[in-house]
Amino acid sequence: MKNSNPPKISDFPQGNENIEYERFFFGKSWLKQLTSLKELNVPLFNVTFEPSCRNNWHTHSGGQILIAIGGKGLYQERGKKAQLMMPGDIIEIAPNLEHWHGAAPHDWFSHLAITCNPQNNQNIWMEPVSNEDYQQAFNSTNK
Repeated sequence: MKNSNPPKISDFPQGNENIEYERFFFGKSWLKQLTSLKELNVPLFNVTFEPSCRNNWHTHSGGQILIAIGGKGLYQERGKKAQLMMPGDIIEIAPNLEHWHGAAPHDWFSHLAITCNPQNNQNIWMEPVSNEDYQQAFNSTNK
């Protein structure tokens, strides 16, 4: 299901292929910053994932909020069962919590990502999510 351009799965702009962060992703993703007024202090991005695309395990020192807006995705915290993400689902990620997120195996997925506490929020990228762990995470959401 690989494709050079994502299908329209939400009303938000999809942006360009996420070349800057591709080393932290398995598969292709697209990134579009949706806010620009720095005085508001609320960076907001649309992230679109092709089927099976996911990011590495990582943390955000200031936390993050994800809002699913299209397709079907997965979210998992280290040591916990994965959660299926469908449009309208909101995930609040506490500071420094190890996690990953991405698309389900056969579905495109988009979520809005809100950077919390942006003045001091740093991403720490860790190891990739293995294919085995990814499939196990997806299978656990179907039970």
